Amino acid sequence: MRFSVRHETLYRYATPVTLAAHRLRLTPRGDGGRLLLRALVIEPEPAAIVEQEDAHGNVLTLVEFGGATDLLRIDSQFEMETQAPVPLAGGAVPLLPWALPDAALAPYLEQPDPGAAVRAFAQSMADVARGEAPVFLDKLTETLFARTDRRIRDTGYAQSPEDTLLRAVGACRDLAVLFIACCRLMGLPARFVSGYQARAESVDGKRHLHAWPEAFLPGIGWRGYDPTHGTRVSDGHVALCAAPGQAETMPVEGGYYGALTGSELSYRVEIVAEE
Repeated sequence: MRFSVRHETLYRYATPVTLAAHRLRLTPRGDGGRLLLRALVIEPEPAAIVEQEDAHGNVLTLVEFGGATDLLRIDSQFEMETQAPVPLAGGAVPLLPWALPDAALAPYLEQPDPGAAVRAFAQSMADVARGEAPVFLDKLTETLFARTDRRIRDTGYAQSPEDTLLRAVGACRDLAVLFIACCRLMGLPARFVSGYQARAESVDGKRHLHAWPEAFLPGIGWRGYDPTHGTRVSDGHVALCAAPGQAETMPVEGGYYGALTGSELSYRVEIVAEE
């Protein structure tokens, strides 16, 4: 599938401020396809821009500024040709729960206790799947899609897994965090992914940055699931960033120096996806 994405982020400040260094996570990951075109326009013009890869394989754009400004505009555009993952082969994955010794996967298993309700729910999904990890992941995706009233929430971190499960209401990031918690309870490494998806359905009719979880299957690697749409992740998704938690996937991270002042955030996402 060919994706064309434009994502514009605009901060307006009530009085001029001096911008601190910013981290941008707006460049698609290289493991999802072939990047055809990339453009990034930043206003005010940065004093320095450096790209580097973080510990999780994401491209970070580090930006430094000079002087005072009453706005920060980031206009990110790219075109990408995505590829569908190779179909899963049956019988190649051990039964749940797992106790994986690989230290490199430890960050994708650590979590505080998500609560009795989440533990019981995760176990019920494992029981239905008879311990088969690929079936567990599909059942978890389908069940969360069927049971949850999905909402748009423009700002803020994900709510707790227990809140999402018990209230049965959440945004895409809330479903991703609940999915990840269930996986980790079964010893299945999981991570948070931010990016874009081709399907246009949303309750407000607009396009937004999307979030979904990925799980690690031995001998296969990372595979994505989208409980917001009740489907596996295929070539209809473009990942920008993947990390153990949401905090390390924020698309724009930074601040400003000076007296506290009012600020306003707005954004616009345009996506065209063609087979």
